Amino acid sequence: MTKKMGYREWRWQWFWWQYFFLLWSTIHGQTRYSIPEELKQGFVVGNLAKDLGLGLSDIFDRRLRVASEAGKQYFTVDAGKGELVVNDRIDREALCGQSTSCVLPLQVVLENPLHLHRIEIEIKDINDNSPWFHTKEMSLKIAETAAVGTRFSLEAAEDADVGSNSVKSYTLTKNDCFTLKMKEVEDGKIVPELVLEKTLDRERKAVHRLLITALDGGNPVLSGTSQITITVLDVNDNFPVFDRSTYKVSLGENSAKDTFVIKVTATDADEGPNGEVEFSFGSRTPDTVSSVFEINSLTGEVFLKGTLDYEKTASYKIEVTAKDKGSPEMESHCRVQIDVIDVNDNTPEIILTSEPQPVLENAPSGTVVALLSAHDADSGNNSKVTLYLPKGSPFILKPSFSNNYALITSGLLDRERVSDYNIDITATDSGSPPLSSKKTVPVRISDVNDNPPVFTQPSYNVYLKENSAPGSILFSVSASDLDSGENAKISYSILDSKVQDVSVSTYVYINSDNGSIYSMHSFDYEKLKVFQIQVQAKDQGSPSLSTNATVHVFILDQNDNAPAVIYPSSAALGSLSHQRMPRSAKAGHLVTKVTAVDADSGHNAWISYKLAEATDASLFTVNLYTGEVRTKRAVSEQDDSSQRLLIEIKDDGEPVQSATVTVSILMEDALHEPILDIRHKVTEPSKKTGRITLYLILSLASVSVLSLVTFLILAVKCIRNSRSSGSCCMRRTDCDDYKNPNRNLQIQLNTDGPIKYVEVLGGDMLSQSQSFRSCMSPMSEYSDFTLIKPSSTTDFKEVISVLDASLPDSTWTFESQQVS
Repeated sequence: MTKKMGYREWRWQWFWWQYFFLLWSTIHGQTRYSIPEELKQGFVVGNLAKDLGLGLSDIFDRRLRVASEAGKQYFTVDAGKGELVVNDRIDREALCGQSTSCVLPLQVVLENPLHLHRIEIEIKDINDNSPWFHTKEMSLKIAETAAVGTRFSLEAAEDADVGSNSVKSYTLTKNDCFTLKMKEVEDGKIVPELVLEKTLDRERKAVHRLLITALDGGNPVLSGTSQITITVLDVNDNFPVFDRSTYKVSLGENSAKDTFVIKVTATDADEGPNGEVEFSFGSRTPDTVSSVFEINSLTGEVFLKGTLDYEKTASYKIEVTAKDKGSPEMESHCRVQIDVIDVNDNTPEIILTSEPQPVLENAPSGTVVALLSAHDADSGNNSKVTLYLPKGSPFILKPSFSNNYALITSGLLDRERVSDYNIDITATDSGSPPLSSKKTVPVRISDVNDNPPVFTQPSYNVYLKENSAPGSILFSVSASDLDSGENAKISYSILDSKVQDVSVSTYVYINSDNGSIYSMHSFDYEKLKVFQIQVQAKDQGSPSLSTNATVHVFILDQNDNAPAVIYPSSAALGSLSHQRMPRSAKAGHLVTKVTAVDADSGHNAWISYKLAEATDASLFTVNLYTGEVRTKRAVSEQDDSSQRLLIEIKDDGEPVQSATVTVSILMEDALHEPILDIRHKVTEPSKKTGRITLYLILSLASVSVLSLVTFLILAVKCIRNSRSSGSCCMRRTDCDDYKNPNRNLQIQLNTDGPIKYVEVLGGDMLSQSQSFRSCMSPMSEYSDFTLIKPSSTTDFKEVISVLDASLPDSTWTFESQQVS
């Protein structure tokens, strides 16, 4: 027993060296390996990574996997070594049956980017199956009158192996009457025949028992046996004879049941029951045949009783037996070959080799989305499959090899327009009529940050009351982004700019999440009337995109300033104002004029004057709007020489703000002489008027030159802006911002005769225009000046200095007026 096992081990090693040597080659871009069947799990087929030109890192990074078209995963990849190894038992006979060539196609799928390799594994046969007979005991009945040399067909042995490992010879146990001969039939197979070498004598020996052995061509040789029992019969000495040894017929696979297939004919030279022939399928007919076909025992007609399927069985080879009714029975055999004609009865199938991957919306044309293949179980033209995509789809199918396709992009994608595609792929074969099927492939489009945030409007106007509490919300801006995810998350910020030479961030701040703008401190209309905020909305994409919007903040005036007395000057400084008037004054005599200004604007700056208290209220009156103090009647001798007036000054705001001024009036008898001297001085226009005119002309010339330069600068800026943005900047709203570009005094005068009117204009970019106007007193030749709303104490002092230099001997009155 030990020697036998050693011999087998040596033979096995020799067999491995001879047949199990692994080969691989690359043919037309395909890798091919050859291995024997029945290898152990884990056996290395070959270094797949090396043969495909891949690094070990590519196995993980690109998620290499092996897909088998056989449906069972016979192979896998060792990710650590890149080797293709056996994963399951491989039985060549189960995979390929009796086919001489057994090739198992595999698909190696790589991702990122998607790529497909086709490899073939040739499964070589080993002699692992012994020959075997369908029946362990065969029975023959031979008449004793059988002639020497008569041949009797025996059952051929079957061997699941192919090629040299299949059945090659038969042997028969030694005897005196029979020998064994071989008969070659179709497909190169040999069938054993029992040859009668000596006349039988039933009286001497009625039964012969022989052992037939079938040997294959493998190494070592395997064998199978069957017992042959031969009964010697008497009398009936003629066999039925078929008119042909082989019958062939073709039948469509869509033939209906009970369809007539073919009729076999056999005759027997004997008479009576010995010449009556009955037909039947051979004893070795498998169930796969007997369940599909049946034969009429009397007529020899073959009918279809089951359904045909070309894809399962393309051809049937049936053994038909003709047997007479003699004693002993005599029989003969013929072969019926039925070829099934393929009918287009299988719809094509679309198989996804790899699942579709999300595609970036900016992916270039030709980007691989998915790999797929088409298959039709029919044959010939019926198996030729064509794939179609719907018209207008931004995807196309690119064929690769053996009905394999790559689904690729063919145009630009826009996730904001279409975020998901359900691609209906239609597969149609070339049969008649053609059959088709559909498969829907879902493709998701990934977002790219290609849309900037968009504000609800390009600019906003915000109106804010002055003196509002710090930290109060001014306004909320809002922007939206068509992108998704992080690309659509928006943060808000304020771009740095200057407001009155101070960074805008000291005035306001913005909530970066919701766009709410808050004040940093309280605003004063008298100092700041309007300013701009540049708000930027930026998304979180990479790279990030942004959009700007302008917020115009208008400060609304509140009545928070009381009227301020600027004339009489002593009253402005808080002391009592002393005035003189002649006792000879008549009714309507101008005693003095009270002038006050209000730092507020609009109704809040409208000032009215009222006599609140007086020593003698019947003697004086105060003009409601001008503040002129005049006599209501002529002064009498009974009136006190000293009069005291309390004048109340109120604005028109809500709540009302007010101020008071006390004027003390002294009535004298000799007040007319100084007045005559003053009038006399004023009537000397040659010196004073000339000097005033000179000052005013010089001021007007300087302001004109400055205005011209400012206009030229603005014109150049407008031309540049219109070239860069394609729009003109000279709109009313824009030009208003440059109404008064810097703080200058503009003096306008009326030189028609004696100077009676002069107006001084001043302002800055953010304040309203201010006007200082000087008017000659209509009632006398005194130079009475009216100041209309100075913007500040500095502006007021500038005006005073100019007028003081022009008319040093003049007296001034002041009037407040809103200048639009």
